[in-house]
This record gives sequence, structure tokens and C-alpha cells, in this order.
Amino acid sequence: MVSLFLNFVREPPKFVCSVILFAFAALLCSFSACWAQGGLPPAANRVSGVPHADSKTFRILRPGTMSIIARDPQTGELGVAVESHYFSVGPVCPWAEAGVGAVATQATAEPLYGQLGLEMMRYGKDAPAVLRALLAADSASETRQVAIIDARGNVAAHTGSRITAAAGHLTGKNYSVQGNTMSSEKVWPAMARAFEQKTGDLADRLLAALEAGQEAGGDIRGQQTAAIIVVSGTSTRRPWKDRIFDLRVEDSPQPITELKRLVRLQRAYRFAFKGDDSASEKNWDQAINSYRKAVELAPEKEELRYGLATVLLQAGRDEESLPIFRQVFREHPIWVEITKRNVISGDLPNDPTRIQRVLDQAVVGDRK
Repeated sequence: MVSLFLNFVREPPKFVCSVILFAFAALLCSFSACWAQGGLPPAANRVSGVPHADSKTFRILRPGTMSIIARDPQTGELGVAVESHYFSVGPVCPWAEAGVGAVATQATAEPLYGQLGLEMMRYGKDAPAVLRALLAADSASETRQVAIIDARGNVAAHTGSRITAAAGHLTGKNYSVQGNTMSSEKVWPAMARAFEQKTGDLADRLLAALEAGQEAGGDIRGQQTAAIIVVSGTSTRRPWKDRIFDLRVEDSPQPITELKRLVRLQRAYRFAFKGDDSASEKNWDQAINSYRKAVELAPEKEELRYGLATVLLQAGRDEESLPIFRQVFREHPIWVEITKRNVISGDLPNDPTRIQRVLDQAVVGDRK
């Protein structure tokens, strides 16, 4: 049914438009009835004076959320960052695909807005057209908060009239910020200002927006979960390569701080992976440079320091490697055994004299 719908979406004949919307509404209900009917029941259709849609389902644990979707016009990268007082917001709210677009779905969140929104943009529909189609087919649209950006930077956002205050959105060039269940209406404008003023790559700017939203009050219930997705501007058709960042904090008292730490580590390990690729090609200078950058970003990770020592040794720069091996062995003795195994696997030179000098650093470390 989904493929049939998408074939019509390309260029639907006018006489079948109503049929498409009816079928799509049925699709939403049949695939995700509990989400599509996520309002409050008649007996409790008002919370803090805000009316909610009639529903068979009662949901107090809604992903009330602040989020940002954006595109970097220089690189074409697309991204979403989100924070909420909700367990594990990452699988629900943020959606992104390289060369296609990004979606944030929240309040009474419907994940199909992400899945089908990306599908429709992949078939060439722009963000405003996609959002109009999704809302028109959704009987619970006034309980949704949704933002969509396509690969060309077109932005569309919707804040339903029946979601928990404070709620609203603000769109700008290549971005949209939105929030619901916020402490005040100052939150999303603060996010927009931070994003516009921050320098750096897209991930840095997305995180700056989340931090600014939290500093302005954030979710009135407090912090719990956060996530970030950043994808490349063009698709390689290999999603695992296109995803620059795909990180989640499922449950934490400081999820934005923890998300920033994970982004820092992701950057460090990306440098390490580049170092490994360069080492495989025996491009030792580039490998060493990449590992040095990795260690600078995450000096607390001993495997990165060990990796730097290893590429230095492989490059014949033994004297530079030995102090690093010594420090790692002193702090984490298990790496002595790993070193012996790495000789057998071929990751270290099979040169008994040179390897013995490396292993001797463990003894030197113990004496100190």
C-alpha cells in the first residue's frame, strides 16, 4: 500500500486525490493506531485549559520536546537535534536521510511522519508539500508538532492547537526550531538566536541551539533524553557512511551535556578511523596526524593513545612511540597482553627486538 501511495504522490491525477488522502489516513491508523489516536479521552479533554482531541487512548507520557531541524548551506548536511523529558526520544522524534531531508515529529508524536515524510521527499516533493499532505491525511493533526526540511533548504512547520503549552515554532533560513511543554515561550526563540549566531559545523550549531533552549527554561518537566542525527548532503546509497552523527542519550539528568560528550568522542573516533585507513595505505604521516587529532579530542581514551603509539612504531618512529606505550601500560596493564596478541595478528611489526623494547616500557612504568 505504501508503494502504491508513493507512485501516486509523484504526479497524482486530480480525480484520485481524495482517494489518496483517504487511503493514507487509513494507512496511518492501521500502522500506528495508538499514536494516530494519541489525544486525551472526553472525560479528561482539558489540561491547563488546553483542549485535546477525543481519543480512546490516555497518554500522560508524551514526548513533549524541544528540537531543531537544519541544513548547512555550505556542505548540504542535514540534521536534527532534540531534547525531552521522555525516555528514549531518539527512535521517535528525529529522522534524516542524506540528500533527502530531515523531520522532527513530537507532541503526540507520529513516527510515520518521519518515515513517509522522507519517502515523499525522496520522490521529489518539497517540505511544504509533504507537510500539507501528511496533515491533511491525519485526523489527529492538531495534536502534532512537526517540522520538515528538504535537501534544498525548504522548511515547513506545524504546531497543533491541541498540544501542551508552552508550544510554538519559529522558522528561518535553512532551519526550524520548535517546542511544546516548555517552561515559557522564550525557549524556541532562544534556540533560533543561538543557531544563527553560532559558528562551526552543523553538529556544533544544533547543540548550541539545544543548550540555549535549556538555558531559557527548556522542558517544564526537566531534562531526561536527547538525540542528534547529522547526515551528508548527498547520498552514497550506503546509509552507514552517510550518517555523520547518530547519537542518543536515553536517560540522564544532564542529557545535553552527555550528548555533547558523545559528539566529541564521535569526532575523535572518526579521526582514528581515518588514521587506520591511512595506515593501511602506509601513508604514515597522515595516519599519525589523524591519530594525534583523535587523542587531542579524547585524551581519556587509552585505545586512541595506544593507536597513536602503534602507528608511530609502524612508521619507524620508535623513540616517539615508547613514552606513549609506557603511559598506557602504566594506567592500563592489560594493553601489555594486547600488544603481544597484536604482533601475532600483524598489527604490530614481527620484530622481536623492537617489540621487546615496547614491552619493556611496562617494567619502566612499574618502577616509576
